[in-house]
Amino acid sequence: MEWSEYIDGYCERLSPAYWAEPINAVTNLAFLISAFIMWSRVAGQKAPLAYLLIAILAGIGVGSFLFHTHAKVWAAVADVTPILMFVLVYIFAINRDVWGLKPWLAAALTLLFFPFVAVTLPLFQTIPGLGGSASYAPIPLLILIYAALLRHRAPGTARGLALGAVILIASITFRALDEPLCGSFSVGTHFMWHILNATMLGWMIEVYRRSLLRRNGQSGNLRAT
Repeated sequence: MEWSEYIDGYCERLSPAYWAEPINAVTNLAFLISAFIMWSRVAGQKAPLAYLLIAILAGIGVGSFLFHTHAKVWAAVADVTPILMFVLVYIFAINRDVWGLKPWLAAALTLLFFPFVAVTLPLFQTIPGLGGSASYAPIPLLILIYAALLRHRAPGTARGLALGAVILIASITFRALDEPLCGSFSVGTHFMWHILNATMLGWMIEVYRRSLLRRNGQSGNLRAT
């Protein structure tokens, strides 16, 4: 596959034109709005990983916009790379700052995400109708596992993670329905993947922010980590 190869993967796209997916393209503003909101909530607090997550969240919006306008292989890479970065940084943040692990151990456990996906993805690929959205399905499962494991140690964080997983499941559902509903809903449902994902990712940053506040005794200022 060449970097410049054209990709037609969504119901709304009917041609290779730049604005062939106007709704899918414009709804990426939701990621930038979510990033702005979270930046204002974290502003002034010593939470470097939260700032990094916010920057990646904005990058997800930019990457997805590029994909839904250019529709090329290179744009698809720009689309999925920030998503993977967000997942890995978030896992590391929870491992280090909620579980209280040493940074090297938190990083090592973060890398277990890859074998986790290798094991669970084939199972999700057997679910009828999930299609290409199966590649995202291991993520809410992992979030729910973390929520279950943290329910006694950090119940507030666990509840927040569980809610994030529910929003992501709804988001994946809309993504999977884009093609099946295309005949009756010409613009498709992929735009809801953007809106719900932007909401979910912003919420996940908020969950992390609150977990840091709880760890530091409900202080308004987070100590340097």
